[in-house]
Amino acid sequence: MDLGIRDKLALVTGSTLGIGRAIAGALLDEGARVIVNGRNDATVREAVTRLSRRGVAHGVAADLSTADGALTLIDGIRQLGTVDILVNNVGYFEVKRFTDISDADWLDMFQLNVMSGVRLARALFPGMIERNWGRVVFIGSDQSVKPNIDMMHYAMTKTAQVSIARSLAELTRGTQVTVNSVLVAPTWSEGVETFLGKAAPGLGKSVDELRTDYFRTTGATSLLQRWAMPEEIAAQVVFLCSERASAINGAAQRADGGIVRSLF
Repeated sequence: MDLGIRDKLALVTGSTLGIGRAIAGALLDEGARVIVNGRNDATVREAVTRLSRRGVAHGVAADLSTADGALTLIDGIRQLGTVDILVNNVGYFEVKRFTDISDADWLDMFQLNVMSGVRLARALFPGMIERNWGRVVFIGSDQSVKPNIDMMHYAMTKTAQVSIARSLAELTRGTQVTVNSVLVAPTWSEGVETFLGKAAPGLGKSVDELRTDYFRTTGATSLLQRWAMPEEIAAQVVFLCSERASAINGAAQRADGGIVRSLF
């Protein structure tokens, strides 16, 4: 199926690794041009080198946890053309008990996971409306609707993203611009592997044991009963970015492996 996005310019935040890089690669496979973003110049260059084998990839390094960083990214993409597709993927997670989450922890999580998307949408969304075509996708989580009590601040940001996406979609009425969010399953990425690698020694288990144990405990309701792979998530996201998804707007679509036990 031709997804109808050849030569469209896409910005994928947090796209040097994991789900973000998989999304960037899948967009390139569909003929889109992609702007890769990460905090570090070296990792951005490395990702662009790898992704350029699949299509036209550009790189702009910027720390999106700050307003200045968002401006750096916006300034850096101006010379590349007008952005048709914005995928707000950048973010981080951590495991902490509620009583251990400081004010700074809450604010830091909100700044990167939520405000990065707000700032970029504020800059790029009006142009999409003016040109009467555009796609904005926020990468949410199963925790958008099923919060983990030891990751409350992370879950809060993932719920906020869904709310913002729906609100922005209301501003697209009568246009060919869509705004959606994707509720992502627990996904095996470099970040997750690193986290489990740090946790494993203290728990007296191997990374492989923790990887499997997750679906006996926190992830017990998963129908997939395994970690999703970044490429599986990317397939859903890229479809939402496409011309073929023109009737999907204001939706929070689940690519969660059935972990959320809900009909709707």
